[in-house]
Amino acid sequence: MRHASKWVKGALGVFAAGFGLVGGVIAQPKDTVPCTQPLYLTFDTGHMGVADEIARVLKQQQVKATFFAAHEPTKVGEGSLGEHWAPWWRERAAEGHAFASHTLDHVYWQRDLPGGATEAALFQMRPSAGAQAGKSSVWTAQQYCQQIRAASLRLTQITGQATLPLYRAPGGRTSKALLQAAEQCGYRHVGWAPAGFLGDELPSDRYPNTQLLNQALRQLRSGDILMAHLGIWSRQDPWAPAVLEPLLVGLKARGFCFKTLRDHPDYQGWIQAQSAGLNAIGASPVR
Repeated sequence: MRHASKWVKGALGVFAAGFGLVGGVIAQPKDTVPCTQPLYLTFDTGHMGVADEIARVLKQQQVKATFFAAHEPTKVGEGSLGEHWAPWWRERAAEGHAFASHTLDHVYWQRDLPGGATEAALFQMRPSAGAQAGKSSVWTAQQYCQQIRAASLRLTQITGQATLPLYRAPGGRTSKALLQAAEQCGYRHVGWAPAGFLGDELPSDRYPNTQLLNQALRQLRSGDILMAHLGIWSRQDPWAPAVLEPLLVGLKARGFCFKTLRDHPDYQGWIQAQSAGLNAIGASPVR
């Protein structure tokens, strides 16, 4: 991995320290108002063309999100996890958002291949970024884990804040064997609710912003994980902030509130278990 070789060296210590462990639990911002109907807003990386607008809306609406990051091509700068965008990520960390891996080179699973046990599993994979972009090849479970870990390490290096021990496979494409391989190296997969697919990657001529907004306001339910992107190349009419701002306002008016995946009941136990594991090997918080 050409990106990983530049960034991962020396970052493992930062990663272990960066979990921000306090009594075996990842430290997190305290809510001042009880959140009884939570939604979990998440963003995957993209061309970053609407990243500043998304950040502005989140700050204005006082909404915390979880960002799944890969090192993808961007409209400005050398990629979404490159130096140009590093200040953007640091600002989001300072605001209390959470971070997780989207695989460094935005690697799509295509199919499982015969390979035996989990540790010997083989997969056909195709990155959409990095030196092997667009090329299908055979990967081991260890190679896939390296891709997940490399994005996490880069985020930690940029922000000084540990990522959650979670990841999202590009396109949500996985298999049972792939999920098992990721868990073997400490990462649990996060998808999204059917209603939480906010549609920003759909063609805007057939799925206009008004339709996407009304659909989300009508269908979302407490506990849903929502998913959008920091920019989609193919969408002509940008989803953010046109949909994001009225969506957040409308959902809050209906009594919903927002949490990061740190607080999701399906992942809290996993996060705490991984934190305890780091404590056991002497991890300490980043100062």
